Amino acid sequence: MSKSPLETYRSDYAEQIARLTDLRDRRIEQAFATVPRENFLPAPPWTTISSGIATQTSDLADIYDNVLVAIDRVRGINNGEPALHADWLDAVSPQPGEMVIHVGVGTGYYSAILSRLVEPGGQVEAYEYEADLAAKATLNLADYRNVSVHAGSAFGRPLPPADVIYVNAGVVAPDVEWLKALNPGGRLIFPWQPGKGWGPAILVNRQTGGFSAKPLMTVGFISCSGVVEKPPISRLPTQIDLAAVRSVWIGSERAPDKSAVAVYEDVWFSSAEIEP
Repeated sequence: MSKSPLETYRSDYAEQIARLTDLRDRRIEQAFATVPRENFLPAPPWTTISSGIATQTSDLADIYDNVLVAIDRVRGINNGEPALHADWLDAVSPQPGEMVIHVGVGTGYYSAILSRLVEPGGQVEAYEYEADLAAKATLNLADYRNVSVHAGSAFGRPLPPADVIYVNAGVVAPDVEWLKALNPGGRLIFPWQPGKGWGPAILVNRQTGGFSAKPLMTVGFISCSGVVEKPPISRLPTQIDLAAVRSVWIGSERAPDKSAVAVYEDVWFSSAEIEP
């Protein structure tokens, strides 16, 4: 049986994302092929953004491409770049049966993809600070029975134990509660933007000896809403400091030492590897 045009758009799009990111987990490609992106966007015409160029379109084929799609241009909110998210999803590797906390849900598209990756038996707890976006996400995700949308901040509050914490908002430093919520073997990914603007995505793994941290690609995300951002106690980390990060620590559990490259009120980053 031949595919419909829409099925072809989606399958070609998923194949494109897989090629661009060299996916290890092909389930991610399948999730991109089956979750309808248009259901999580404003009504057409849509504004797609590629290489900083905005284009208006009402053609479904145009949103099934590796482009940003504007949700609210005034607030700088968009449906993020698919290839970047595929890279992140591959890095944190959500598995069936796992618990995911999604921070900065927007209108819910990547929560829907996360929900597919943790089926069967997994759960996504999705947090969105902006009330209007949370309301839209709630409607958009109504058929995704393993997703619960929370209208409020996931910063500065105790969170349920999680295997994956997926943060889609830039932060000066990770919330200490995110680290505390990670199960053994749990993974956290977030955009570290200590000077605001662009910064590295950081992949954190909870190991027996502590929290390993690995800088990935440079990214730029809208800042996390509802957060009182506090600067480091000493100085802003340099680009060399950012690249040197190998672990992150809860300050109340271990005081900063000579390996510290950035020190905040509750957490600090170190250039030292986690001891096995």
